[in-house]
This record gives sequence, structure tokens and C-alpha cells, in this order.
Amino acid sequence: MARNAKRILVITIGIIFVVFGFLGLVLPFLQGIIFLTIGIILLSLCFPKIRFGINKHTIRYPRLFRTVTKIQGWVMKLTGEI
Repeated sequence: MARNAKRILVITIGIIFVVFGFLGLVLPFLQGIIFLTIGIILLSLCFPKIRFGINKHTIRYPRLFRTVTKIQGWVMKLTGEI
């Protein structure tokens, strides 16, 4: 039960960040790229297709790939097993 609740919470927070990210692309006072990045990384914890897409597009740039992998590892440690 707790694992399912944690998964729902992570998905909900990820969707909220993505919505704020899209709003931030239009509104001048929100940083849209930051919110989109956080939301996509949170959603990649629950959806393997998103994680595969991130890895596919960042593997071309080794520094970016290492950074994204570090952030995903840090968020996994923070949230635990989902």
C-alpha cells in the first residue's frame, strides 16, 4: 500500500511540475525549463519509456548524461524504491 501511495504521489508531483514548466514557458516570472526538468525526472522514476527517452537523448553528450544519471540516482535515494 505504501509503495502504491508513494508512486501516486511522485506521479502527481511530477505532473504538477510539468504543468508549471509549460506555464513558465509562457509567463515571464516562472522558470519553465527548471520546472520541466524536475517534472520529467520525477516522471522518469515511474515510467521506463520516459527514462529510456532521457537516456537516448542525453547519451550523445557525456557530461549531460552523467549529470542526469547523478540526479536520477539522488532522487531515487530520496524517494526510495517505487
